[in-house]
Amino acid sequence: MKAAVLHANRDLRYEDWPTPVCGPGQVMVRVRATGICGSDVPRVLHNGAHFYPIVLGHEFAGDVVETGEGVTKVRTGDTVSGAPLLPCRACPDCQKGNYSLCRHYSFIGSREQGSFAEYVVIPEANAVKYDPSVPYEQAAMFEPSTVALHGILQGQYSGGGRTAVVGCGTIGIFTAQWAKIFGARQLAVFDVDESRLALARRMGATDTVNTREEGWLEKAMDLTGGAGFDHVFETAGNPVTDRICFEIAGNKSHVTFIGTPHTDLTFTPREWENMNRKEFYLTGSWMSYSAPFPGKEWELTSHCFGTGELKFDPGFIFRKYPLSRAWEAFRLYDDPASVHGKVMLVND
Repeated sequence: MKAAVLHANRDLRYEDWPTPVCGPGQVMVRVRATGICGSDVPRVLHNGAHFYPIVLGHEFAGDVVETGEGVTKVRTGDTVSGAPLLPCRACPDCQKGNYSLCRHYSFIGSREQGSFAEYVVIPEANAVKYDPSVPYEQAAMFEPSTVALHGILQGQYSGGGRTAVVGCGTIGIFTAQWAKIFGARQLAVFDVDESRLALARRMGATDTVNTREEGWLEKAMDLTGGAGFDHVFETAGNPVTDRICFEIAGNKSHVTFIGTPHTDLTFTPREWENMNRKEFYLTGSWMSYSAPFPGKEWELTSHCFGTGELKFDPGFIFRKYPLSRAWEAFRLYDDPASVHGKVMLVND
């Protein structure tokens, strides 16, 4: 088969690669669409791969073309997305159903061969069926949706209150949509990109705030009558957006950090005092799994994609490339500020 193979830092080649073998309990998927995740970028551009050569990619959707012995959950022809985590299932965290916290896990597309290829083989348990009416490009966003939903659940979200989502990337837009589905009375989304804020409004945000504009904090607080937000979700992993959350949180609110930072984060004493004085609850969220594996995050995403409750919009996708041009797609991230949305790789 053909695959985009990473041989060394910044050495990504579209070339022949051994077609994976479908063993007992496994499913072979013909990859139709696979997204570039933010975590893929340092693997390709900044010496971040675990080993070489490797086929990266873990956000994908396609068709089942072969099933191994003992497979009963899916059949040839089913449309599936792939849950990329391969937990050990034996450690104390796995035994509690906290698969995201497994310390002995493997992962499709970083520690195992992934979806930047024509075919990928995954365990049956990791194949999540979805309605075939859902476009492949949308289904390739299963994983960002589940990450968002896991954050919603981790933040003990109950709906009905004032909700803020800080960061308008793919995970941020899905976080906003889940908050809306769960019953947010007021939903404000924060970003610096007007096109992404417009997308957030199309996806159901009641208010948007451009944090590059003068007076943005006063505007944000005015939206809540000065009280601050009841639930705040950080989805960008940026030191600036992290600090914004401390500013806009209300007393006794819940603040959940979903985004993964890649630079040092510092707070001034006054900024940190926001947490002390407001007594808000701060937690993190990691990946997207629960029991029974892969969890309700994946089941609900499949359901809500199929019903249309989770909306899809062309604005989700910034650029789309054939897999053969994968290196060209990654070169976009030499200037990450110029990338506004998901970059998608497709197989014909």
